[in-house]
Amino acid sequence: MLVKDIMVKDVVTVSPLATLREAMALMREKKVKCLVVDKQNPHDAYGLVTYTNILQTIVAEEGDIDLLNVYDVCAKPVITVSRELDTKYVARMMVTHDIRRIVVTHHNELEGLITMSDIVDSILGMIDD
Repeated sequence: MLVKDIMVKDVVTVSPLATLREAMALMREKKVKCLVVDKQNPHDAYGLVTYTNILQTIVAEEGDIDLLNVYDVCAKPVITVSRELDTKYVARMMVTHDIRRIVVTHHNELEGLITMSDIVDSILGMIDD
């Protein structure tokens, strides 16, 4: 099975210049736990901002959600994989490096997002068939 067969295609993105408040509002509105941070130019890398990034910044560093931008807290660059990659390699990478989400690209452009849950759900789906 390939990544493109199970990835989430409807990915919510955010500008790196958005404030944390704007990012949190977007996460709440779209009911997602992470946002892909857009590239600023064709040679830039994608980023990822999660609840964990935001909470660490707000609580641990006493950050202000109106003064901090997404680029201040996001993970960047993120690990990306091709949509044509076999999911077994993605699963191995996730387990080996303790990664929960990976950005999926095609020709260095955003195609989707794959999570550990997506892979487990697809395996469980095969068992049920």
